[in-house]
Amino acid sequence: MLVHIERVLTREQATEALETLSAAPWGDGRETAGYLSTRVKDNAQLPEGHPVARKLGAAILDSLGNNPKFIAAALPLKIVPPLFNRYRAGQTYGSHIDGALRPITGSPIKVRTDLSATLFLSDPASYDGGDLVIEDSFGERRVKLAAGDMVLYPGTSIHHVTPVTRGERVASFFWIQSAVRDDAQRSLLFELDDLVQALGGKEANHKEAVRLAGIYHNLVRFWADS
Repeated sequence: MLVHIERVLTREQATEALETLSAAPWGDGRETAGYLSTRVKDNAQLPEGHPVARKLGAAILDSLGNNPKFIAAALPLKIVPPLFNRYRAGQTYGSHIDGALRPITGSPIKVRTDLSATLFLSDPASYDGGDLVIEDSFGERRVKLAAGDMVLYPGTSIHHVTPVTRGERVASFFWIQSAVRDDAQRSLLFELDDLVQALGGKEANHKEAVRLAGIYHNLVRFWADS
């Protein structure tokens, strides 16, 4: 399941984040890559735990905590604090798959990467290339979103970032451990939740909405980790 979540940050917030990041000390993105990814990764990355990353990451997580679509799609249990990367002309990230477990820096906690998230910060008109290409059971999808929008997709997906040919692409990326680890089950729950919300807004369908909500929550009880 691939989900487009609009306006995680407002356009103004995304612009402000870019201005803050422009003065940050970027490092070589390969320093945090796995043994296979180092061969295909060419970008810059803000060091994990940097004060700028912590501040901007907290703002992103705060926004997502109040985003019903994200909660319904991800059913989040644990989230890796957001990281930040930058691609300039000629830089790219070849085909790779994210590691199954991701440690949270400075803690003993590890997060199972059920879902990957990319939050776009650069205006898409300000750069060429830099598409996120995701391959999975739904086929190949090319993603290039408005500043402040986010895409959520299965951590099991092979994906890559096409070369940037003009300008600069800056984004935040992170991983989520869902209470429901199976993508097909999460997709079904997401559709059910959407239907419950639609029916619940119509007085004539209240009883049906309650019954459907019961099915939804019983499936969550059956499938969810805690």
